Amino acid sequence: MALLFIVLVLVQVLICNHIMLFNLAVPFVFIYFILRLPVGISQNMVLTIAFLMGFLVDLFSDTPGVNSLACTVMAAVKPTVFYAYVARDDKTKKIVPAISTVGWQAYSKFALTMSLIFCFLVFTIEFMSFAGVDEILFMTAASSLLTFALIIAMDSLMNANTKAIA
Repeated sequence: MALLFIVLVLVQVLICNHIMLFNLAVPFVFIYFILRLPVGISQNMVLTIAFLMGFLVDLFSDTPGVNSLACTVMAAVKPTVFYAYVARDDKTKKIVPAISTVGWQAYSKFALTMSLIFCFLVFTIEFMSFAGVDEILFMTAASSLLTFALIIAMDSLMNANTKAIA
């Protein structure tokens, strides 16, 4: 899990921060780590990990506090969003959100919602006003779809690797 943390931060900082498709879409692949944290772990632990991850991305991206705040808010709403799409029971207390554990439909709704929340926060904080609402919404939609597609691809690869090892 620590290796995934380091790899995703490095990929975000060294590659994804330098990509901007059609001057609208920025991929935020590092949030996959926050989505992948088990549902049953302490909320304080999730918030701390999310803040630390956002802080590291901010530190190397020269975006003071933007990713830290967005990651922390995303981590705070993660259980609520997850249980909006997955039934709450004893089986889901320690589950790791993934396509293989909750199914394609529930996971895709969860991942898309979390991507939308994160991207909306990032672009709203960066613009620091609602004056360019149309630009914020276009960038949020485009970045969310790109991030969502990459998260689904990464999750599929993670599941394929897990099945190949087993």
